[in-house]
Amino acid sequence: MTLFRILLGSMFLGIASYTTIAFLNYGWDLFTPFFSGVISLTWPGQFHYDFTCYLLLSGLWIMWRNQFTPASIGLGIAASILGIFFLAPYLMVLTYQTEGRLSAVLLGKQS
Repeated sequence: MTLFRILLGSMFLGIASYTTIAFLNYGWDLFTPFFSGVISLTWPGQFHYDFTCYLLLSGLWIMWRNQFTPASIGLGIAASILGIFFLAPYLMVLTYQTEGRLSAVLLGKQS
């Protein structure tokens, strides 16, 4: 579990750093290049579309894990928009709340 937590922390710090640099160089307009890539039907567009599917799946998993409560729907939407910037801290908190029991991290109350 320690290595997993280190990975999550590294991912969060990496994306926070990358995002800061991109913002400083290009501003907040991330949707125009993202969606123009998707509609271009090129390899970068394919990657963007695939990534969007992963983001939606992570958001749906969070909603399902928390039994589609209003709070979980909000968390799922946040995960779908913010990606690993949201998911890494979310998973980090879960690993501590569940005392590292991976089945409880993945399944929530269903475990």
